[in-house]
Amino acid sequence: MSKRNSRIEKSSGIKARGKVGIVLKIILILFLAIILAAACYYLVELKKADGDTTRAAINVLQNVASTVVDEEPVYVLLLGYSTDQGLTLTDTIILTGYNPQTQKAFMVSIPRDTFVGSSLTRATSYDKINALYSNEGADDTVNAVEEITGVDIDYYVTVNTDALIEIVDILGGVEFYVPMDMKYDDRSQNLHINLEEGLQTLDGKQAEGLLRFRHNNNGTTYDSEYGDNDYGRMRTQRDFIMAVAEQTIAANDLSKLEEIVGTVFDNLVTDCPMSVILSYLTYVYDFDMDNLETNQVPGTSVLANDLWVFEYDEEETEEMMQTILEHFNSETPNAELIAAEEEELNSTNEVSNDIYDESSDEDLNGNSY
Repeated sequence: MSKRNSRIEKSSGIKARGKVGIVLKIILILFLAIILAAACYYLVELKKADGDTTRAAINVLQNVASTVVDEEPVYVLLLGYSTDQGLTLTDTIILTGYNPQTQKAFMVSIPRDTFVGSSLTRATSYDKINALYSNEGADDTVNAVEEITGVDIDYYVTVNTDALIEIVDILGGVEFYVPMDMKYDDRSQNLHINLEEGLQTLDGKQAEGLLRFRHNNNGTTYDSEYGDNDYGRMRTQRDFIMAVAEQTIAANDLSKLEEIVGTVFDNLVTDCPMSVILSYLTYVYDFDMDNLETNQVPGTSVLANDLWVFEYDEEETEEMMQTILEHFNSETPNAELIAAEEEELNSTNEVSNDIYDESSDEDLNGNSY
């Protein structure tokens, strides 16, 4: 997508935010996904072995041993889709990366309204990235994210968001701090959200409202510090997924795990072989959560052809991805890298201030006064 010199109309409300804290423990959902995938794989092998647990375990180990990983970084696109008004839309789009050599990982959210069409003046809702999945499945979305981020994606994982709601009910509800009062009604989608700010146990229906919320009936939304509109929505989604992962692991209930595995199995589609997923398990076991970096594609909300879309900034996205990949491939812990970058930035600012101070005694023509 080429950069445009003239913007049709920009919203001052939705702007790119800086880095979300790298200490966010979103990596828990990756652990959960691998654990559930491993459980699914083991149950399949157990069935093949007629209930012989030893034979099932040997089969799993043999399959894993036959897979050569070579400690190569892996890039996976996570897609959470829903079926709104008969359309299959990917409301959650997250590019993830994991590097076994450096024990680093990253997650970059792509706003669902990101414009991927050819002309803003003729933009339609089908030009948003979340509509691509309806056309050719995951392939079109993978291609679009590769173009936006410059990353060659190895695999994709798609999950029906209804699965997360089912998991919440299987767990008997999930304890979560709702970040603000949420009151929104959309009769066309039979969507009614009524949540109060604070720590509470949410059932599946309430969780659905939480994950879909962007603004109230009166137009108020998350404050700018938390993240306006879609940015706030993406942050809430990530935090809630983390809570589900933590409470699933803490439940330690075999019957619930089996039910959750079945739910995931029914709602998950991926082109990544199970043996490849399992082959990374030993590496992920040693992962330090402080080396997870999260961010979201920068850009601006634009009114195009009477339709609000998100126009990503190519230069800022390229710079962001370059920094992320440099961290991703570096043996130095992320905290040390960021501290060094901040120190360098502060030094640059000090030099700039010194230059300004030295020239402050001159007028615009260079004459001293």
